[in-house]
Amino acid sequence: MTVGVLVMAHGTPSSPAGIEPFYTRIRRGRPPDAAQLAELEARYRAIGGVSPLAERTAAQVDALRRALEARAHGRFTVAFGAKHAEPLIEEAAESLAAASPERVIGLVLTPHGSSMGSQEYLDRAAAALEPLGARLVPVAPWYAATALVDLLAARVREACAGVSGRAMVLFTAHSLPARVREAGDTYPDQVAESARLVAAAAGADRWGVAWQSAGRTPEPWLGPDVRDEVRRLAAAGGIDAVVVCPVGFVADHLEVLYDLDVELAGVAAASGLAYARTASLNDDPTFVRVLADLVVAADSGG
Repeated sequence: MTVGVLVMAHGTPSSPAGIEPFYTRIRRGRPPDAAQLAELEARYRAIGGVSPLAERTAAQVDALRRALEARAHGRFTVAFGAKHAEPLIEEAAESLAAASPERVIGLVLTPHGSSMGSQEYLDRAAAALEPLGARLVPVAPWYAATALVDLLAARVREACAGVSGRAMVLFTAHSLPARVREAGDTYPDQVAESARLVAAAAGADRWGVAWQSAGRTPEPWLGPDVRDEVRRLAAAGGIDAVVVCPVGFVADHLEVLYDLDVELAGVAAASGLAYARTASLNDDPTFVRVLADLVVAADSGG
């Protein structure tokens, strides 16, 4: 029997016309108002009109499919499902279940686990598979995988080599409402440990953790916000540049190309600091091998 592999990611609008329905879905059916929509569209225009995330994710999934086929011919059937775009997680799960696999391995394309993040993907997949008689084997948070840490560390060293003077390395991940910490969610601790591992492997002696892309809601979100942190570092003195490693993200998308490369780069420049960012993982062959290792390990243990 075959084993299904359900790869899951956030999803993105495929065209400018898809921005409004996409964000309506994210907002649980509440359309953005005219000002919010105009701002969102401006952000997409700043990075070329649409996010490259769909293309980058498709390349990752295709590369993983080929890598698994090379390791075990005919063993794995790979499908992709998105949280907020077509094909949805449920659609991909149903397509895999139709082949009556031994199990379905659920792999979320985010290294860290959270009740408000990757767990929502896995819960949706399990709910879709259960009535169809298929069992989900979730891949646990994988931020500490040695090959991933080494790959990110190499990119930190490369980015640091591209700036002059004393650099501070800031590791970022998507912020979540602060109540996740109060509820005992280990996501903040995972991000901190991820940063520590990569910094140690890179030999970085000046580093910290900051958060990005917080939602615009009244409740407090995990901080410090990376923009505020860059301003604080500049005011404190002692550094000439900030090097950002978005350790919570595995592909180029709006939160990287706009929130960091446009908005944060502008903050750094206004603060008198040079700015550099580590290259995104995308479908780097070493990263694809990390993903394949995760799937094979889950299959062996499932």
